[in-house]
Amino acid sequence: MTTLTPTLELAFDLIRRASVTPDDEGCQDVMMQRLKACGFELEPMRIEEVDNFWAKRSGQGQDGPVLCFAGHTDVVPTGPLNAWQYPPFEPLIDEHGMLCGRGAADMKGSLASMIIAVERFVADYPAHKGAISFLITSDEEGPALHGTRAVVDRLAARKERLDWCIVGEPSSTSQLGDIVKNGRRGSLNGKLTVRGTQGHVAYPHLAKNPIHLAAGALAELAAIEWDQGNEFFPPTSFQISNLNSGTGATNVIPGELSCLFNFRFCTESTVESLQQRLTAVLDKHNLDWHIDWQLSGLPFLTEPGELLAAVSDSIKAVTGRDTTPSTTGGTSDGRFIATLGTQVVEIGPLNATIHQLNERIKASDLDLLTEIYYQTLVRLLA
Repeated sequence: MTTLTPTLELAFDLIRRASVTPDDEGCQDVMMQRLKACGFELEPMRIEEVDNFWAKRSGQGQDGPVLCFAGHTDVVPTGPLNAWQYPPFEPLIDEHGMLCGRGAADMKGSLASMIIAVERFVADYPAHKGAISFLITSDEEGPALHGTRAVVDRLAARKERLDWCIVGEPSSTSQLGDIVKNGRRGSLNGKLTVRGTQGHVAYPHLAKNPIHLAAGALAELAAIEWDQGNEFFPPTSFQISNLNSGTGATNVIPGELSCLFNFRFCTESTVESLQQRLTAVLDKHNLDWHIDWQLSGLPFLTEPGELLAAVSDSIKAVTGRDTTPSTTGGTSDGRFIATLGTQVVEIGPLNATIHQLNERIKASDLDLLTEIYYQTLVRLLA
């Protein structure tokens, strides 16, 4: 077997640990031991069932900018093990040079690259400007209540400074570094209940069918243009993800309808404006309704500046290609970190196989990613 590079050796160690949300399985201990060895102060934060840690290393003093590396050690469940080409927690590099294993792309590969890049940078620039920090959780793929969100609350309460943040989410699409995420849309969930009156299908005049009553309102909501987006974000979208009603019998008019829906919204809309416009439609259709709302995250945007320039220039220097900033895709923990007023950029491996069976990435890309992180550190803190 070919000798592994330091980045791949660490990636192998992390992937071997079956850290399915919210379990960490010792991944964070491995990372903290290495950070402690190069001068970081460590602060483990176990919150409920979730392992997190905050680590920080100051260079020339307490003043100066703080660059944070953020990520998660948890992975999604494997699905049926017999459907994997190789065991998901036994990493290997196949004959095509692909690193195979659960978490290779999302995001243990990035964590390994971060650690190796920082070790090298601290060795080369022990008296660097400002400070380097790490914010790591085991609750990104799960409810995300006791992970980054909770740690950020603690950091905010003590007025911890955090100027720039690099999140290791797999942002690339066709080639490493072709896309970086400089923002994300907000996510607002709702559970709508429409109440009718249960009855016999043969006596509809004695019942109120909530399916019939709600159909017009749901069709109207699906057709609304909520906004037109802007130069950074696509238009806000409304999607119904679940619709349930009925008793299972063919001769019973149901008494209630349940509808789960989601807004992926940009900075042209607010939570309040979306809620008001939606409920106005329900009222217009004279529905007896109730909604339980859940805000998963507000939209955030990092406009061109020092962080985006440093990351883009590093990608160009390492890969020779220009990167494209993008705000598409789902949510990430960057939404919580951005509430601190932090510039946030996501840069990581290709996302083609994330959450899939047979997750894999090009092994050599991790060494390139390590170099991108290293050069970004040099540009910002050397």
